[in-house]
Amino acid sequence: MTSKQIISLLPYQEPFLFVDELTLMSSEGITGHYTFKKESYFYKGHFKDNPITPGVILTECMAQIGLVCLGIYILKDQILENNLLQIALTSSQVDFFLPVLPGEKVTIVSEKEVFRFNKLKCKVKLLNSKGELVCRGKISGMVKV
Repeated sequence: MTSKQIISLLPYQEPFLFVDELTLMSSEGITGHYTFKKESYFYKGHFKDNPITPGVILTECMAQIGLVCLGIYILKDQILENNLLQIALTSSQVDFFLPVLPGEKVTIVSEKEVFRFNKLKCKVKLLNSKGELVCRGKISGMVKV
């Protein structure tokens, strides 16, 4: 399964799609990228005269790439056969260290911890364009076909 195929199966669309490309994919982990557009709706009010990317959006970006894209890759044979995917985020614990500014490209690296009974749990980190750790945590969800 290619990066473009996985992205096309995501249940998101603009302005809530936070995946540009996937560069490494295996059943053990995934790496992807997203560039936050300067004109994105959430910068208009977060923060006045000093916009930064909200933590909830960073968490969503990590979940889309690190959990949902990985889940699609793991279940690729069943998804291609049935063309149906159900997703539910069950928990996230994320620590934040640095801001992400408008126009910045980020890299998300996810490592599968466990996939059992349709529950996927991953260790995920988000790096800025300088390779600095912006945030990291554990994200889990239900992924089934």
